[in-house]
Amino acid sequence: MPGGTIWKGNIHFGDVDVPVKLHSSVREERVRFHLLHEGCHTRLHQQMICAYDRKAVPTEEQARGFELEDGKFIIVGPDELEQAASENSRVIDVHEFVRSSQIDPLFLDRVYNLEPDVQSTGYRALVEALNDMDMNGICTWTMRKRSYLGALQAHGKILRLTTMRHADEVVSTASFDLQAVPVSEKELKIGTELIEHLTVPFDPGKFEDEHEIKLRQMIEKKVRGEKIAILKPRQLKPTQPDHLLQMLEASLKKAA
Repeated sequence: MPGGTIWKGNIHFGDVDVPVKLHSSVREERVRFHLLHEGCHTRLHQQMICAYDRKAVPTEEQARGFELEDGKFIIVGPDELEQAASENSRVIDVHEFVRSSQIDPLFLDRVYNLEPDVQSTGYRALVEALNDMDMNGICTWTMRKRSYLGALQAHGKILRLTTMRHADEVVSTASFDLQAVPVSEKELKIGTELIEHLTVPFDPGKFEDEHEIKLRQMIEKKVRGEKIAILKPRQLKPTQPDHLLQMLEASLKKAA
């Protein structure tokens, strides 16, 4: 079942408007710990402490400041922040369409599902067109007084809206000193064969969150009063360049 509606509006491109409802596409269910006083196990409460007089500062005496230089700030009030907020809008404005392969996954961030708000052919036609042409719509919209850049995508029978990072947020790899290391034809051939042997259809259900499982098992053991054994992490040694071919051949034999 999808979660509650987060946002409602229209996808707008050209002279077309498609009414949609926005839903979260992920659900996080993780072990969460509370911070306690070790002596009496009472929950701790967070306070904002002034570094000058070492006293707790109530909310009504707190202000936001931008640091110009070390120790010098300009104060920005709530009304000024309100002026900088994006105007509320109910439009996902599609500016252009690009090939899906042209978008580096590094630019993609949080994924939402878009459900048709009104059952019409417009939603289905857009899904089918994006699927057939393998296109993404680059769009902008406003939600909770913040503007977003995103990619409108089709996945099966549904539309997805993925927030995107701006170009100045992505770290360029040009600064990395990637040296050219020669690889022999035999190493490349065996490596390719090993990858082919391990290639299967993607099934995310095969993989579980091992850390989450171990946390829950540890908690259950402590509830039962069992002693927890502290294990040292296993250390793996990197494969030496002169042993690469030998290790590839050994891995290929195991996979075959």
